[in-house]
Amino acid sequence: MACSLKVACLAVALASIVVAVMVPPCAGQNSAQDYVDLHNKARADVGVGPVSWDDTVAAYAEIYAAQRQGDCALQHSDGPYGENIFWGPAGTDWSASDAVDSWVSEKQYYDHDTNSCTDGQECGHYTQVVWSDSTNIGCAGVVCDNSGGVFIVCNYNPPGNVVGQSPY
Repeated sequence: MACSLKVACLAVALASIVVAVMVPPCAGQNSAQDYVDLHNKARADVGVGPVSWDDTVAAYAEIYAAQRQGDCALQHSDGPYGENIFWGPAGTDWSASDAVDSWVSEKQYYDHDTNSCTDGQECGHYTQVVWSDSTNIGCAGVVCDNSGGVFIVCNYNPPGNVVGQSPY
């Protein structure tokens, strides 16, 4: 009997592993490596070197995201790092990809030759993503209180978007 019980337990354990591999958890779409990979893809597209995850910058992002959890306000921290922020309404599982893709989508409005945005369009989030002097990032997200949606922040060190300078 003991052997049968061990076999049954092993079968249940293996089934759990198979299910876990087949259905990745949502948190797996928001890992540090996900943020780094998404940034580095956009950077490679314009010939800019990669960024790395920095735990100190990430800790700053986590603290700021926690501060925004109560109101989900799209306001910058005005801290020591460059910063991109994202908000998504409740009802969707927003991920690192959603935030970074929204920032990178501004590429269409950025004119590298004139180092400017198309009139009436925003491109500063994109230029921060690809800012060549920014070599470290840290990102965090929170589900906001009272079904307020999701707030995601990425911070960049050194900061980018220096007036009069080109991102790459």
